[in-house]
Amino acid sequence: MAEEGPDVLLKARERTLSVFREDVEQKWKGPFYFIQGADPQFGLMKAYSIGDCSSGGDEWEEEHLLTQQAVQAINRLSPRPKFFVLCGDLVHGMPGTPWRKAQTRDLKDILKGVSRDIPVVFVSGNHDLGNAPTPETIEDYCQEWGDDYFSFWVGGVFFLVLNTQLYFDASKCPELKQAQDAWLDRQLAVAEEKQCQHVVVFQHIPLFRKDPNEAHDYFNLDESIRRELLGKFHKAGVKAVFSGHYHRNGGGTHNGLDMVVSSAIGCQLGEDTHGLRVVAVTPEKITHRYYSLDEMSNHQGIEKELTALMKPN
Repeated sequence: MAEEGPDVLLKARERTLSVFREDVEQKWKGPFYFIQGADPQFGLMKAYSIGDCSSGGDEWEEEHLLTQQAVQAINRLSPRPKFFVLCGDLVHGMPGTPWRKAQTRDLKDILKGVSRDIPVVFVSGNHDLGNAPTPETIEDYCQEWGDDYFSFWVGGVFFLVLNTQLYFDASKCPELKQAQDAWLDRQLAVAEEKQCQHVVVFQHIPLFRKDPNEAHDYFNLDESIRRELLGKFHKAGVKAVFSGHYHRNGGGTHNGLDMVVSSAIGCQLGEDTHGLRVVAVTPEKITHRYYSLDEMSNHQGIEKELTALMKPN
């Protein structure tokens, strides 16, 4: 079993990540990049193959191997990414279901293999909290993986991590949604006041899959909440929102905001490949590209493209 290092499986506490010192990281130091992944979701591939996605999934060997491949590819990258963010649905077993504990243990064992100088940032998804979360399921997640919402600075960029289940269905914990709403308003006020190079949001459920005017369904947020968040994000200068949940690549733009929907490390529900997204941050813009895990494993090719991506205009 891999040994957990100080910067690996770091848990957000008190609504921030201590590994990134705010007094140091508020200053722009030059272009950098990070890796975004989503939905390793240990157990879904078996459940999906037998047509019973409501089950916890009693096998996850495929997801195990795919996540190992992702970690190995990330560890070979040079220069190093600033961090690796996982945008939710870490395991498939819902709270209280069989196999959840074993899925969580196996995923953690793999993620402990991420190089110690690449912090892993966790975002909560619906399978991590339940489709209609409760105070108990959120507390269990926080104990296991860290805070369900928080903010941090890296290289002059302000990052916000949201719990989108509180926007999807907070009927069993309305007071927790109110708390996140108040916290988000405070963070967006900070974003307006500070001279951020960029403001970026990570969440599990996308605001929209492809079109900001599309109808609400399982894979996006309700139109009223979507409009509210889009308005707040625009006012605060949010440049991009990165999500998962769709198990396909998607996304679009609205008022200068880039809604990025990344497909899964694990089970694919469309024609995309298992993969990761490389996100380059320059003074002027944020650019990104989704790579298959096989492409990521060819790290020399990725590094050449990274050099081009991070080249300022």
